[in-house]
Amino acid sequence: MTGAQILIEALIEQGVDVIFGYPGGSILNIHDALLDKADKIRFVLTSHEQGAAHAADGYARSSGRVGVCMATSGPGATNLVTGIANAYMDSVPIVAITGNVQLELIGRDSFQEVDTTGITMPITKHNYIVKDVADLADTVREAFIIARQGRPGPVLIDIPKDVTAKAADFTPKKVTRPEARFTISEKRLERAVALINESKRPLIYSGGGVVFSDASDKLKEFLLAIDAPAVFSMMGLSALKHDDPQNLGMVGMHGTPAANRATIDCDLLIAIGARFSDRVSGNRAMFAKNAKIIHIDIDSSEQGKNVRCDVALTGDAKRVLDELIRRAEKKDRREWNEYLKEYADKNPLPYFKKNSDITMRDVVKTLSRIMDDDALIVTDVGQHQMICAQNYEFKKPKTFISSGGLGTMGFGLGAAIGAKVANPERQVVLLTGDGSFHMNMNELACVVSENLPITVIVLNNSVLGMVRQWQRLFYSARYAHTNLARRTDIVKLAEAFGAKGFRVERIDALKDALKNAISRNSPCVVDVKIHKDDSVFPIIPPGGSVSDMILKD
Repeated sequence: MTGAQILIEALIEQGVDVIFGYPGGSILNIHDALLDKADKIRFVLTSHEQGAAHAADGYARSSGRVGVCMATSGPGATNLVTGIANAYMDSVPIVAITGNVQLELIGRDSFQEVDTTGITMPITKHNYIVKDVADLADTVREAFIIARQGRPGPVLIDIPKDVTAKAADFTPKKVTRPEARFTISEKRLERAVALINESKRPLIYSGGGVVFSDASDKLKEFLLAIDAPAVFSMMGLSALKHDDPQNLGMVGMHGTPAANRATIDCDLLIAIGARFSDRVSGNRAMFAKNAKIIHIDIDSSEQGKNVRCDVALTGDAKRVLDELIRRAEKKDRREWNEYLKEYADKNPLPYFKKNSDITMRDVVKTLSRIMDDDALIVTDVGQHQMICAQNYEFKKPKTFISSGGLGTMGFGLGAAIGAKVANPERQVVLLTGDGSFHMNMNELACVVSENLPITVIVLNNSVLGMVRQWQRLFYSARYAHTNLARRTDIVKLAEAFGAKGFRVERIDALKDALKNAISRNSPCVVDVKIHKDDSVFPIIPPGGSVSDMILKD
């Protein structure tokens, strides 16, 4: 077989059924080989390579499988970079395949040549340039193992064009699944159990690792076993039902007052699959300063990196929780739970409606009431993302897809495409702002061309809302370059792409418009007019602590 044919066979062997990408000269041999396997692998032609990388990301987050994207050399490869970095920051398993110029042209500043492996080295778990066609199949197999193994993440395979044209033998092999290699320290387990048993006010801090490792049921079992409340990073949302009595909500910069209060008053913090991001911990010296800390994570390099750690337990979340559940004493911590419930009742999320305009919270609350329990809610980045994280009533794990670590505006539409392709029977809604929407709205062409019934809800306030809010709070209301003043008619734009457009300007029309769009089972865009001063509260200033929490303008 040619290298291109070998690549396709190796991908099929790994269970790949869809690739997101965009063609080009250096990768033409692979696209030609894909034509012969169209019954095995679907190719989704995005409008831009960044959209392809985000689509692979959304596919992986929503399905638990490895997402695959593909681009040509030079600008095709560099356009993937933001999407690869996004997956790296959020520990999402994707495999990116790039073409390159012929081997003899590498290093000669050839047309559309860049050092793809050099550029992507800091943002991948591993990357390869395949110089011998005989190595190609095993490289693909190894890439998928690395992407899935331990803490998941992106892997890149760069293939020069002549390698895809040369011939070699292909021998099928059984798929190798990564195995857990962690031996949990008995001594550390005993120390952790002793801290749990001694604790009067334990608190669970749950992150994206709980969601991605399918440990949500085990988390609930652990909470019941030790009678403790839980707080969540943004990536950890959906791990526990929104109305679970032990769920205090999101913690950190835009967290609930009760969740943040619990970090002050707890005497033991048990972090599971979370990395103590600066958006959670703020002033690290002040974060959970009165508590001992147990940090459970599959990546030992995270333990103690951002916040001190008294006991580090390295391993898969489900396995570690199993051990703790089996060993910890069952205790009644009713007083601690009732104290936090009372605090939450007295200190709800602040909500201010200055006029009759629709607020972001109105949209999210309405959406919560009309969506299926397993609907996939995708967001871009900004105020709408935080309002969604605070207010959407998640009922099942892996139903919230958002850019956490990198905070990528423009992530949402590509990610929604990937989520819908992976889950054709489930509802998929993208909640975005007009700033984020303008970043990658070109992917509407892909949504319509592929006839993907995705509903895009644009919270349109004509400003860069989150940055403008910071300017109001911390820069004396000096609004530098955040008043967008775009003249885009989003309804006409949607119709120009071939989607159905709606515009909503009154609260009494909101519910019917959203229900109408979602029930059409076709690509729809809903332009919802929001006041430019609608804001996200609470907010903890960067580098601040819970005591610095701002609840209103």
